[in-house]
This record gives sequence, C-alpha cells and structure tokens, in this order.
Amino acid sequence: MKGKVTVLGSFVVDLMARSPHIPVPGETVKGSIFKMGPGGKGSNQAVAAHRCGGDVTLITKVGKDVFGTVALDFYRGEGMETQFVFEDETLSTGIALIMVDEHTSQNSITVVPGACGAISELEMQRAFPILDETAILVSQLETNLDILEPAVKRVHQHGGMAILNPAPAPQTPLDDSFIGMFDVVTPNETEAGFLTGIEVLDRESAHKAAQVLQQKGVQDVIITLGKMGCYLLDSEGHSALFPTMDVKVVDTTGAGDAFNGGLATALSQGKGLKEAIYIATAVASLSVTKVGTAPAMPTEDELAHFLAQQDSAAYWEKVR
Repeated sequence: MKGKVTVLGSFVVDLMARSPHIPVPGETVKGSIFKMGPGGKGSNQAVAAHRCGGDVTLITKVGKDVFGTVALDFYRGEGMETQFVFEDETLSTGIALIMVDEHTSQNSITVVPGACGAISELEMQRAFPILDETAILVSQLETNLDILEPAVKRVHQHGGMAILNPAPAPQTPLDDSFIGMFDVVTPNETEAGFLTGIEVLDRESAHKAAQVLQQKGVQDVIITLGKMGCYLLDSEGHSALFPTMDVKVVDTTGAGDAFNGGLATALSQGKGLKEAIYIATAVASLSVTKVGTAPAMPTEDELAHFLAQQDSAAYWEKVR
C-alpha cells in the first residue's frame, strides 16, 4: 500500500539556454537552444515522484499571470491535483534563468522565487489535512522558510518522515535546530559544505560532513556527489558510497530533483533506505538523458524498463 508523498516547495518557470560555454561576467555568448517550461525544485521533485509512481500532493504558490497558467496547465496534463497550488494576487510567478554548457552539460542557475517565496500561514493551515495524511514530506529552501517548521511538526505528529533537500545553498547559516528537525537531509557536495563548513571532495570529507549534520540532529544523511554517486551515513552509523549508473549524459539540470523525487516515492512504498537510494539513483540517471527538468523526469514504465536492464548484483557489489 502506497503512502502519501507531499512536496512543499517552489514552482518557477525555467528559461533554459544552451551555449558552447557558460558566460563569464561581462561576456555575451551565442546560444544554440532555448526552452521554456515548468520548473522549481519543489515542482520538479513532485513531478519526479508522481511520474515514477508516487501518490503525490504539491504545495506551492504561483502568481495570477501567464507563467502561473503554465504551472496549472502542466499539472493538469500530468494528472496531478492542483488544490494546493495557491495563487498570489500581487506577486508574480517565480522564474529560473538556466545556462547549460552544451559540451560538459554543466549548468549555472539564477532563481527568482516570486510568489512561492510568500506562502502564508493561512495557506499552510488549509493544507494541514494533507499533511496529516503524509508519510513522506519533502521540502527545500526556495520557499519562505517560516512555513517549514509547522509543516514538519504536523507530519511528525502523525508518524510521517520529513526530508530536507537544502537547496539552493543558503546564503546565511541555518540554525542547528532547523536542520535537526528533519529526519533525512540530501545536500549535494556544495550545499553540504555550506551547512557544515567542510569542503566535500571525496568519501572521507563527505563522511565528516555527514557526521556534522548528524550532530545537528539529523538521523540519515545522503550527500549527492555528481559523477561519484552519493554517500549515505545512516542513523546507526553505517555508511556506503552508491555509484552512478552508466547512461549518456545530455543535461544534468534537475538531476538532484529527480533523485529526491525518486527517493521519496520509494520510501513511501515501503522500501528500505538503501533500496530507495538505488531507485533514486536510477531516476536521476534517466533524467540526465533528456534536455530539461520536469519534462525530463522518467515515467514509472521507463524506470521499470531501465531497472530491468541493470545488473543489480554487479551494482550492489560496487556499493561500499
């Protein structure tokens, strides 16, 4: 039986351009591709979780503008409910300017949160009935942060689990009590460095950073490490490095969101943490084979086909 996944996070419209390299300050580069589509870490994670089989509700906020219509039309096309996609009367829908290097597939992103940075206390109270049913709550740092504590408390009161993907990396330090209220945190290496003061470059430094996060109160720490895979330090002190899966990389934008969405869905379906990471790695691997963010998230059938092609025994032998 599936548990409810609730994603509390951002929606922004992605404005993505690919060019021979990412411009340095003062430089203009002629690009090759431009795409506009639905994005935002919260939205991307909700779409990823929904497409790979999760029972998902997204709580976010958009403006009453053209870009807000992009959100609502997209969710309806995906078969996702929009009851908790709130609308702001004055603020505009958020946007993300994404520059992608067409040779390396690396990216540089500027986010303007807009309406999703102004989710109100009253709107959160309207969402309490969903939070009461939530098995897995996923949140990030692209919304106003004051809404996260009451949401986490509500989920915990009813036996649910809270995951924090601490992205984008915070500009100012987060209180230990804020980080420690989450059961699982999933930073990338840059975000782990901001949260802990430890430069994460390899397994050893990832372990040290994970220990610092556990000292803040987090139970399980998963640090995504790009091409190196991801590092787990669980609540019992067990650690493991999960390698990536072999695919042809086209665009890494949204890979972290795919990972978090896949992780949440797998956990909501009763998978153990290590198996959930294996599935999340597959979801992220599939996402980078296509251009874009939400539109690149794999479906449940695509995921099942991909996993069936993997030599799972050989993969688990590499998990150390």
